[in-house]
Amino acid sequence: MLVLPVPMVTALVLGFMVLRMLAGERRPLAIAVFLSACALQGLIVALVQYYGVAFLQPVQPVTASVVPVCAWLAFRSSFIEPIRPGRDFIHLVAPTFTLFCVLFAPVTVDAIIPLVFLAYGARILLTLKTGGDALPLARLEAGRQPQWLWTGIAASLLLSAVSDTLIAYVIAAGAPALKPLIVSIFTSAALLAAGLLSLSPNAFGEGDPKEAARPFPPEASEADTAIVARLDALMRAEPLYLDPALTLSRLARRLKLPAKTLSTAINRVTGENVSRHINRFRIEHACKRLKAGDTVTTAMLSSGFNTKSNFNREFTRLTGKSPTAWLDGQT
Repeated sequence: MLVLPVPMVTALVLGFMVLRMLAGERRPLAIAVFLSACALQGLIVALVQYYGVAFLQPVQPVTASVVPVCAWLAFRSSFIEPIRPGRDFIHLVAPTFTLFCVLFAPVTVDAIIPLVFLAYGARILLTLKTGGDALPLARLEAGRQPQWLWTGIAASLLLSAVSDTLIAYVIAAGAPALKPLIVSIFTSAALLAAGLLSLSPNAFGEGDPKEAARPFPPEASEADTAIVARLDALMRAEPLYLDPALTLSRLARRLKLPAKTLSTAINRVTGENVSRHINRFRIEHACKRLKAGDTVTTAMLSSGFNTKSNFNREFTRLTGKSPTAWLDGQT
């Protein structure tokens, strides 16, 4: 009877998910690449550890170092800003350096791989820690689910770092027979968890923000206009936009409307998504605070923004100037 090792099962499951995505499920390309990297690593681990494919053994650490890089790029492009080759190619340093170590300093590989996983897992967690507008492309209706999902993916990367450290330890301790068990339990679980978590619709955001703004569509109805007017009146009466954790669901509950109805109305009437529409109120408030003498940082924090990059981008989009330049023009 054919018995498949756990890493091979992991690779097959993730590979099937990738094929489903390619067959029509709408997912960002970076998510598909991340899933593919996890599937490939599971396959290589199985072939090396269980089927004795020796020529792939030097490849295994290099492909392993690609997984956390793909995780970070998938996270960043989903929630912060699209991938820019000129800027993000720097992340190829990790697999390139790993390849260098495999070829010229193999004794260092067991230390390098856990460090790569640890670095990228920690980087995702630190970005998530700021919350709110640290994820400007996250869907408002997702609430905190993107943070929870990517915390799980980051934890999976850290778990892989732990497994690699344990493998190095048992080999140094003269117990290499434990290596397949550690690989099956820890590495496979980490790859599978990361892959499956990334499949959730809330594991990625709205995509390129340039695509979010569209001309006023002709299908906007009087009912849509009335809904947006109600929302704007609510914002004027109660500055809910000052809360950086504001979500579409919360706004919809206050207006006693389905979230989809509210989102569609805003999109049809303004040509913008909910986040951008709410940011108009935030920037308006920030301008008032700047005129009142607040520093840029104080105005940013008091207006519902958590990150300076998002604040500066939205401020420039709506006023045509950076906060400092705008303030200079008021004097």
